[in-house]
Amino acid sequence: MNYRHDFHAGNFADVFKHVVLCRILHYLRAKPAAFRVIDTHAGAGLYDLAGDAATRGGEWHDGIERILYAPFAEPVAALLSPYLDVVRAVNERQQLRFYPGSPAVTRAWLRSQDRLIACEIESTVKALSRNLRGDDRIKILEIDGWTALNAYVPPKERRGVVLVDPPFEDESDFWYLAEGLAGAHRKWPTGIYALWYPIKGRREPELLAKRLKRLGIPKILRAELIPTQPGRPAGLQGAGMIIVNPPWPLKEELSVLLPSLAAVLRRTEKAGTRLEWLGEERLTTSS
Repeated sequence: MNYRHDFHAGNFADVFKHVVLCRILHYLRAKPAAFRVIDTHAGAGLYDLAGDAATRGGEWHDGIERILYAPFAEPVAALLSPYLDVVRAVNERQQLRFYPGSPAVTRAWLRSQDRLIACEIESTVKALSRNLRGDDRIKILEIDGWTALNAYVPPKERRGVVLVDPPFEDESDFWYLAEGLAGAHRKWPTGIYALWYPIKGRREPELLAKRLKRLGIPKILRAELIPTQPGRPAGLQGAGMIIVNPPWPLKEELSVLLPSLAAVLRRTEKAGTRLEWLGEERLTTSS
């Protein structure tokens, strides 16, 4: 899978990932102590939805555009509002032109004492530096994301989240996801880890789950959003998040959010969701 993010910016997978990230940041910010976010595969930080790549991809029409204008009822609207407020903040009123990547989403949550390390390689780091310039709370590093995953934990703040969102250019990234988490967790077992992965079939996600179970980490939450009916051969069918040491209300919040997101983002008659502690088995369907 060659995941050029400027083609896919604002799609359903971005929505899902950033909704989860905002809920985590909401709880980190609720305490006065400083926190640090380590974004291992940060991307460009901000995406022009009217640009050539996003226009050709057009995936944001079935992602953030649907979510931004959908009439969600409470409590879903309340849970989504911190994320949607970040999206609105980078756009003109009542317009949707830009989509914030994870570093820009994180920046909106930083207080004066909090820090972000955003990692990228090659040409993308130039765009990232341009889009996040002028903020001394943010350090942008040109470094391989898998190296960064172990190099910067534990942070001196001892509170925070590591976001791992690799491009999945080949299947080995699933292996690196489990191995990278194992190494980082040994160094910082109390940190929050949020690992994103694509779903094009069940084989790779299930192998990932088995590898993670073997690590013996006690608190691993798996959440999946599958707008295309499971098993249907249609490219990117869904996306998953592995959250290690999630804030305690997160599972309950996702049990409210996931069915509503699936109902709005579905691309077939039924959309699948999964929410479980690894070791349990539960698959629900939203129609």
